[in-house]
Amino acid sequence: MHKRILIVEDETSIREMIAFALRKAGMDAIQAADARAAQLALAEQVPDLVLLDWMLPGMSGLELARRLRKEELSREIPIIMLTARGEEMDRVNGLEAGVDDYVVKPFSTRELVARIKAVLRRSQGDDGSGVVELGGLRIDGPAHRVFAGDEPVPIGPTEYRLLYFFMTHPERVYSRTQLLDHVWGGSVYVEERTVDVHIRRLRKTLEPWKLDELVQTVRGTGYRFSTST
Repeated sequence: MHKRILIVEDETSIREMIAFALRKAGMDAIQAADARAAQLALAEQVPDLVLLDWMLPGMSGLELARRLRKEELSREIPIIMLTARGEEMDRVNGLEAGVDDYVVKPFSTRELVARIKAVLRRSQGDDGSGVVELGGLRIDGPAHRVFAGDEPVPIGPTEYRLLYFFMTHPERVYSRTQLLDHVWGGSVYVEERTVDVHIRRLRKTLEPWKLDELVQTVRGTGYRFSTST
């Protein structure tokens, strides 16, 4: 079955160029010129991934990403941000809004398709066929869901993979480089700073249940998941 990709980009020429490249790669492309059109398309049929331009008329791509992460229907959809903004702080803001990856303009459609495939592999990978329980948290692998006690925990796709890795490898310290290899996959170019941003998002996700302290920083080394303080 073809993967459905929602392209949210106000420049028609760029949108159509991306749509052509996606169809050529065997994917279905749905197009939206702004945030409102994107929300209508999402309500009609949930895509497998959203390609989201930072600079949109009206609501920005960054604000739309935040909204998508808050709504149950779209919370788990991977998002790749398309941006002309290459500054580190801008990229960090995008990641903190819940974006899974970003591609800086100008880009080649070949690179973009490769990044889309990599993010889809990561989000739908075989990260869990069973149930893992630790420290008051439970991951239901087949259902791709997380629970604190009996309460469901709303969680984004990257934070889910990070938590699954931590819970299946507890009490061990992992450097940023090791986490990038294990969670993001060594073939994908992602900066080490990305790990810090998603660790912060994971802690924020667990905070309402006072479970954020399970994800611990080991100064000068990296991070670990531990039930002992």
